Amino acid sequence: MGRRREGREAAVQFLFAHELHAEHSVEEQEAFWGIHNAKTSVRAYAENLIRGVLTHLIELDAVIGPIVENFRIERIANVDRNILRLAVYELKHVPEVPTPVVINEAIEIAKNLGGNESGSFVNGVLHKIAHQVRPRIVHKGAGPSLPTAQELADAEEVPSA
Repeated sequence: MGRRREGREAAVQFLFAHELHAEHSVEEQEAFWGIHNAKTSVRAYAENLIRGVLTHLIELDAVIGPIVENFRIERIANVDRNILRLAVYELKHVPEVPTPVVINEAIEIAKNLGGNESGSFVNGVLHKIAHQVRPRIVHKGAGPSLPTAQELADAEEVPSA
């Protein structure tokens, strides 16, 4: 598993626990990292994502809410809700990670950490959100601009700490 995937999974696990405890303190964060042994680069990446999601939480929920029309965001399973928040944060605030990478990573994390239908649910919601947040650029006479295989691989590399 790549460092960014590990960082994303750790971030989702932290956000899950944070939501249950409804507090964010240095002690809470240190307790989490005491249990979740991670390399320095993984932890740094996860902490950056956690900080971003918590900073933009109201904005992220406002993006997700209208897409899940028949649900209040609070009714979405905690794991799925936090996977969506993390992915929407990346779509809106981390432009160097290509859209397909954001969506695929979220789906894989949902399959790993969520329920039986989590992957499909996250996939459907994120595809709708991605079309709103990152509409594809269509050049005159050309199809949509998609990332190359090298761009996808480069987006997943994290410099070691």
